[in-house]
Parts: sequence; C-alpha cells; structure tokens
Amino acid sequence: MQNITRLPERQSEPEKITINLGHVDLGRIDLLVREGFYANRTDFIRTAIRNQLTSEGRSVAQSIDRHQLELGLFDITRADLEAIAAAGEKLHLKVVGLARIAADVSPELALSTIGSLNVLGSLQASKPVKAALKDHIT
Repeated sequence: MQNITRLPERQSEPEKITINLGHVDLGRIDLLVREGFYANRTDFIRTAIRNQLTSEGRSVAQSIDRHQLELGLFDITRADLEAIAAAGEKLHLKVVGLARIAADVSPELALSTIGSLNVLGSLQASKPVKAALKDHIT
C-alpha cells in the first residue's frame, strides 16, 4: 500500500494559515510590494517561507529520515484498508504533507485498521472518520 506521490508545489490545494506581524514588518513588506519586488503580501510571505525551507532543507531531510516519515501525498483507500484488515494488520502512518482517507471509508473500517496516524501538514477525511480516529491521531 505505497500510494505516496509528491505534491506539485503549485498545483496542490493550498492550506490557509494566519500570522500576526508587527506594524513595522508589515510596512516593510508593503514597501517591497509597492516597489514591485513582489506582486502582493502573499507573494512575499510565500517566497520568504520557501527560501527558509530551502535553507533548512538538509535539516528537514535528516529529520524525515530519523523519524521514518513519508513525504508527500498519501492516499488511503477503502481497498487498502480492507486488505490490511484481511491480513490482520494495523496501519501506523507518519506523513509530512497530506494524508487523505477516501470518502467511502467508514469510521468502523478506519478504527479497526488504523493503529496510529501522525500527520505534519494536513489530514483530509470525513468528520465521522476523524471523530472515530481522534484517539489514534498524534
């Protein structure tokens, strides 16, 4: 069940975050936008984050290896979980990126087959499945 694929950086669905900035920092960003260095505040912030992630890339890669994390997109289908159930096994998944549990997965199937789920990024699943797994998500 290795349905891991890398997310294209600019084609994946973005996740909204909220940040608080001081007035001076915000003014400096607005000045760079006005001078044409960036299209808007969001463009500046995305660029700054990408630059920081690039500069910390080696540390991130080492951490992913050390913690045995899967990087990218991990789709968990009903068929995957049914196969795990038939084998009498449990799924223990650690993902950096996006983990998606298919919409046709029942809370009962998820609970009986997913032992633990650790997602650094986003978890997409139905509300009933998330509720059923609440004690298994770290």
